[in-house]
Amino acid sequence: MGRIAIFTDDSGWHGKQLSLSFAARGYAATYVSLTECRIQLQEQCLPLYIPHFEEALPDAVFVRGVPGGSLEEVVLYLDVLHALKIMGIPVYNDGHAIERSVDKGMTSFLLQHKQLPTPQTWVLRDREEALKIAEQELAQGYQLISKPIFGSQGEGIRRIEKMTDLLWLSHSQGVYYLQRFIDCAGEGYSDWRVFVVNGVVIATMQRCGVHWLNNVARGASCVQQQASEQMADIAIKATAALQMNYAGVDIICMQDGGYQVIEVNSIPAWKGLESVCGIKVADILVDDLLAQLK
Repeated sequence: MGRIAIFTDDSGWHGKQLSLSFAARGYAATYVSLTECRIQLQEQCLPLYIPHFEEALPDAVFVRGVPGGSLEEVVLYLDVLHALKIMGIPVYNDGHAIERSVDKGMTSFLLQHKQLPTPQTWVLRDREEALKIAEQELAQGYQLISKPIFGSQGEGIRRIEKMTDLLWLSHSQGVYYLQRFIDCAGEGYSDWRVFVVNGVVIATMQRCGVHWLNNVARGASCVQQQASEQMADIAIKATAALQMNYAGVDIICMQDGGYQVIEVNSIPAWKGLESVCGIKVADILVDDLLAQLK
């Protein structure tokens, strides 16, 4: 029986779904925290220590979570992922993909570099310059979103609608990430989650938020929708721009009918998507990873 490491600190529903899918295909999956892994360059030892894989490294690795921490700690976690890939072990998604997507500044840069539609964005350290940019945007009738460079599920995000909101303009460890707010088409607030696996859109849903944050974790409702050919093409190209095996691409449909990519997630949740789309996402992901072993 093959052996798979699922890197996570909270196996939960997603980990269970993956374990069941691996088991159905003859692979035993073990949950492992990256905090317990280490590099050990000594005689008669594997160069990486991974709990439960002391005698032989896993056949493949599925990354469901990379813990936060100091810069040094996060670099160590990514070093483990990079080392596994260098040793020929499939890592899904790999360390480079996670680096690109977890850093919102680099995500925005790569999307713009590949000429994909994404909101105007500024990433900088100087507070006075950040305030100046925000004031100029507000004076032109635009609103802004202030986000932490690292984060998920809407944590730490603020909407800047008027000059007095600048009193609450905050940085993330000294870095300001400002992005122009995009109004969506139709009534209320909504965006689209397009799930891409190996260059193919496998499912799409529209998330309708109770307020301007459309995260399912914050109460947004999910509705199955068919992505247009243009939206699907943008999502596939966004996933390729960040060199991911799979991704959850968040897209806003604008009032003028155009599209804007606002997030590309390398460790996306899919419970909400699966609840409305009637597919087994874990099976598709596991099959795609195991295909790399063959």
